Amino acid sequence: MLSTLAVASRRKAARGNMRKILDYLRLILFTSGVLIGVQVPGFIDQYGKSLEAHLVESTLSLGEFQEDAQRYFDGSLDKLITHYQNNPDPVIQDGGASIAAIYKRNLKLTQAWAAFSKDTYSAYTHVFLKPIIAIKNEVWNNYTYSIVLNQSAIISGLSCGFILSLLIELSCLLLARTTRLLFHRSQRASSSS
Repeated sequence: MLSTLAVASRRKAARGNMRKILDYLRLILFTSGVLIGVQVPGFIDQYGKSLEAHLVESTLSLGEFQEDAQRYFDGSLDKLITHYQNNPDPVIQDGGASIAAIYKRNLKLTQAWAAFSKDTYSAYTHVFLKPIIAIKNEVWNNYTYSIVLNQSAIISGLSCGFILSLLIELSCLLLARTTRLLFHRSQRASSSS
């Protein structure tokens, strides 16, 4: 009788220790999610700055051609590009292709900047759903991790922590139930044999 109580006591203590370990793991997962989440606003900010810098550079590159278009084609870059491309000289035709590429990139950057800078929410949706991949990769490769504790970072961090914890918790519950169900089925199958 005494040994049965001792074994039960040890099992209870082991379960208590295991519960503490699982609680610490949950806390670590939540904290990891928070630390990942507080990086999101910093990444969004760096993406926006990079996008704006590319737009400014593109606009400066297009400036000289815009002046020519203003002077000779009532400000129409499309007419200037067509003029270059219709010229029989292949060097000037290639120049027209270069101007067209700069112009097309400038339009793309202008549209992306307009979508990004509408409001805070649009900045997030732009970066996560419709970013300019080259700029996103550039920012990702040069991203400097930082912890900025403004409202946006705190909300993002807590949300990520909660979602990560919830996903892991639900996955563990699903795995435990599936394992328990399979174990009970195998026991029933072996007992009925």
